[in-house]
Amino acid sequence: MAKKLTKTEMFAQIKAHLTDADEIAFIDHEIELVAKKNANKSSKPTKKQTANADLKTVIYDGMESGKSYTIGDLLKTIPELADLSNQKVSALVRQMKEAGMVERNEVKRVAYFTKVEG
Repeated sequence: MAKKLTKTEMFAQIKAHLTDADEIAFIDHEIELVAKKNANKSSKPTKKQTANADLKTVIYDGMESGKSYTIGDLLKTIPELADLSNQKVSALVRQMKEAGMVERNEVKRVAYFTKVEG
């Protein structure tokens, strides 16, 4: 499957086939608009991303070293998670696993998570 072209790449390809100065100027202007739009994008995390990062810190700090936890155990032992659903905590812990903060082990089809020190 071919790589999907960006707007800038597409405009550059169109420009390569043009000879009229007005058309080339139009394409150059469109490329500038795309660049300007991309420059204005904020790289700051959203409120929800910030809140989730805080929750991950709470989960990590609430886990004891060397002890394995199920998602249910985390919900019971960490008071700040009491209002969250099992699915929400599971998603946060999965992100933590991908970031290398916790390890996942499965015993008799039950997932256990252990804090990774370091």
